[in-house]
Amino acid sequence: MFHLLLRPSAGMSSLAAAVKRGCVVRRAGQIYIMPAYGVTLDGSPMPIRRDTLPLHARSRMPRLICFNKPFGVLTQFTDRQGRTTLADFIAVPGVYPAGRLDKDSEGLLLLTDAGRLQHRLSDPRHKLPKTYWVQVEGVPDEAALDALRGGILIQGRRTRPAEVRAIPEPCLWPRDPPVRFRRDIPTSWLEIRLTEGRNRQVRHMTAAAGFPTLRLVRCAIGPWKLDDLQPGQWRDARPEPLYDARHEVEAARHGRRSHPAR
Repeated sequence: MFHLLLRPSAGMSSLAAAVKRGCVVRRAGQIYIMPAYGVTLDGSPMPIRRDTLPLHARSRMPRLICFNKPFGVLTQFTDRQGRTTLADFIAVPGVYPAGRLDKDSEGLLLLTDAGRLQHRLSDPRHKLPKTYWVQVEGVPDEAALDALRGGILIQGRRTRPAEVRAIPEPCLWPRDPPVRFRRDIPTSWLEIRLTEGRNRQVRHMTAAAGFPTLRLVRCAIGPWKLDDLQPGQWRDARPEPLYDARHEVEAARHGRRSHPAR
């Protein structure tokens, strides 16, 4: 999985930083470069665009997919009851979701074919922020927003502090089926950013604050955003913002291969 870069010679100390970062590996007196990185003339590491690599090198890089999950779709590829799953939209072998999104929620879902990247994206210990646009019943005042920001007690455990603000109604696709409203109660939109992923957390938080969730759309996970993706559409994304090549170096040293959890 390594590409031979060059043999060590005088003046190679400039590669020390790249070696330390895990972008460049010394083995048996030779220097190898990780497939996801290049090295500039001064020896500093430089990301390589996936589409500029030869096919054999691209295949060794982890694949990351951004998918706009529609309402009613299960975050899995099979279902014995015949319900709609990811397989109805994504025909890419070897990729699996990094984290989950409820059947009745919409928006950004990440999928990858690399087990370590999947773990890095989904493990709450890494505190990767997830941002949601939430339509709620009622209009929360500043006191209610402060309560959501400070943490809500759910099933005996208080949620971590969150970023919460009121926002204008975002420009979104119509939901299918449409949201059911009560005529005599107004609705409003919140943007909520969490660093944990407890089961149906946003819905539990807004309900506990007295403002039940009517529609929930995840718009961002860390640096990755929905942008112009429409429901059911997906695109390849660059994993470099989080992918640490050193993990793959360590796995190679111990003869391990990294596969995503099914």
